[in-house]
Amino acid sequence: MMFLNAVILGIIEGITEFLPISSTAHLIVVSKLLGIPQTDFQKFFEVFIQAGAILAVVFLYTQYVDSHHQLLKNIAFSFIPTAIAGLIFYRLIKSVFFESILLVTITLFVVGLVFFLVEDLIKKGKIKIERSITNISWQEAIIIGLGQALAVVPGVSRAGAVIVTMLLMGYRREQAAVYSFLLAVPTILAASFFDLYKMRNVIMGSRGTIDYLFVGVVASFVTALFSVRWLVSYLKKHTLVIFGIYRILLAIILILAFLITTIY
Repeated sequence: MMFLNAVILGIIEGITEFLPISSTAHLIVVSKLLGIPQTDFQKFFEVFIQAGAILAVVFLYTQYVDSHHQLLKNIAFSFIPTAIAGLIFYRLIKSVFFESILLVTITLFVVGLVFFLVEDLIKKGKIKIERSITNISWQEAIIIGLGQALAVVPGVSRAGAVIVTMLLMGYRREQAAVYSFLLAVPTILAASFFDLYKMRNVIMGSRGTIDYLFVGVVASFVTALFSVRWLVSYLKKHTLVIFGIYRILLAIILILAFLITTIY
């Protein structure tokens, strides 16, 4: 990996981590476009640079959480299902999920359709989104965590899974987005440090890896600051439809690229 690649991937991570378009899918696709092989270090890098995005959330929302301490308990309940899923499927995630562009393409497309379906239900008044995250019960927090656990599959989008789950429960879009940011803190930090422990020999045995990780984290942090603020502002007045369109178009492009590569 070159430093420029580390910067590019860090920027991609920062932009996409909190948007419901799957940061993992974008990192996998961009890595392939840059010709970066999916080595053990590369897989670790793509997880660890999420820490930069998380630092952006901590920077922006520490004061908010200080004013709403009850959220910490709910976030803990939401984190449990994801932690269990991560531990159970760790080997599968690393050995299969991160290698399958086809799986990424399918999930991008399917979840894009789910966005349309949910927004259509809201438009028809079958789902009323009026609730605030200050009123989440511990049972609901666990359900939200189960929704987030689906994001172990690349292409699903952790933020997208949380937001859709919460919309179905009647929470306002921007409120769901904020909760997805806060829930990302323990989720991604745990994944990053668990990966660090699992791949400690790979990291220590590679020269210059610390520098790449630092560059990626900084790039992720800076771009995530803008991404987080933009998404909350956008969802106050708009729906998830634009993200559904983007996901489906990206899936179609990936399918066409796959077909062209296969033919030629």
